Amino acid sequence: MTPRKRRLMFVLLGLAAVSVATALVLNALSGNVTFFFSPSQVQAGEAPRNAAFRLGGLVESGSVRRTAVGNSLDVHFIVTDGAHSVPVRYRGLLPDLFREGKGVVAAGRMSDGLTFVASEVLAKHDENYMPPEAAAALKEARKMHEEAVKK
Repeated sequence: MTPRKRRLMFVLLGLAAVSVATALVLNALSGNVTFFFSPSQVQAGEAPRNAAFRLGGLVESGSVRRTAVGNSLDVHFIVTDGAHSVPVRYRGLLPDLFREGKGVVAAGRMSDGLTFVASEVLAKHDENYMPPEAAAALKEARKMHEEAVKK
């Protein structure tokens, strides 16, 4: 084999190795991506039905119910953006800052098209912070709600 063919073979093998590594990394990253949706977007059918996503908004006042069967950690509450609401079911310990009327982001998936089953619940950490996606979704939902009321 000539030196030129040997170099060409090493270059082609190197390109193949880089291509395989890139494909593996992109595949791993795409499996860990979860998108953010507001309750209005969920009600409009924009959220995926069979994939995990994040639901964000405010915990509706008076909606938090804890199951009182034994030592159960089941919690049911409603997340709203001011225009639409989505019921959420969660099993586990809630963050200390979880309160009615406060911002929340829940990660999970829709169970039957009506209820969001959360695998993780995050609460905002102080009065000045809200995830940018949640703040934008709340602002857009309020704007749409005000326009609908004017008509």
